[in-house]
Amino acid sequence: MSRYWPGILPDPSVRTLDDMRYVLASPDAAGTMPLYFMYRDLALTEDDRQWLAEQNVRFDITVIPPGIVGGEYVKTKGHYHPLTPAGIGYPELYQVLAGEAHYLLQRKDLRDVVVVTAKAAEFVLIPPGYGHVTINPGVEELVMANLVSAGVASEYAFYEQMQGGAYYEMEGGVWVRNPRYPAVPPLRVIAAVEVPELGIRHGRGIYEMVSQREDLAYLNAPEKIPDDFYKT
Repeated sequence: MSRYWPGILPDPSVRTLDDMRYVLASPDAAGTMPLYFMYRDLALTEDDRQWLAEQNVRFDITVIPPGIVGGEYVKTKGHYHPLTPAGIGYPELYQVLAGEAHYLLQRKDLRDVVVVTAKAAEFVLIPPGYGHVTINPGVEELVMANLVSAGVASEYAFYEQMQGGAYYEMEGGVWVRNPRYPAVPPLRVIAAVEVPELGIRHGRGIYEMVSQREDLAYLNAPEKIPDDFYKT
C-alpha cells in the first residue's frame, strides 16, 4: 500500500463474505473470508485534514483483491447516496490506483444501467441519482481512492432487498440480469470519461485535488452535474 498511500493507514473496515451474502448472485457460497478493505477519512498532513474538514469532504481508499465468489467476481456491496438539501443526490469521485474496475451504475428509477470501465490512473464520476457497485474483474488487486461529501451516509437497503445490483458480472465477464428486478433496460458498457471543467483528467493523481486545494464544491452542491451524465 505504501506505493499508493505514503501516509499512515488506520485499521480498515472489512467486508466479509458473510457481510455480503444479501447481495450475491449465489448467497449460499461457502466461506467467511474477507472480500475487501476500506480505509476511510485519510489525509497526508494535518493541514490537509483541516482543509478537507472545511470543505466537508472525505478521502478514502478501498482495496478489492481478485477472486470469484459463487461464480461472481468480487465486488462491493452497492449503495445509493442520500439527497442534498437541494434535493439532488450526492455525487462521488473515484480514481483507480491499481488494477482495473467495472463500476456498475444504476439510476434510482432504474431508467438507466451502465457499466463504466476504468484502469489505473483513470477517474470515474458517480453522478447524482445513481447507485453503484464496484467490481474487480481482473487477476490483480484493485486499489481505488475516492472523494465524497463527508456528510454522506451510504444507503444499502435497496441493494440488500434486491439481492444486489440489476446485473451480476460472472466469471469470464458474462453479465447476467438479476431476476429480482421486474424490468431494467439493456446494459450499456462505456469507458471512463474525463470532466476537464471539474479538474477530472486521467493520469493526474486524485490527491492532487486536496494538496493543491482545488474546488471540490460540486461534491456537496452538485447542481451543475446532470443526472443523466452517462446517458448517450
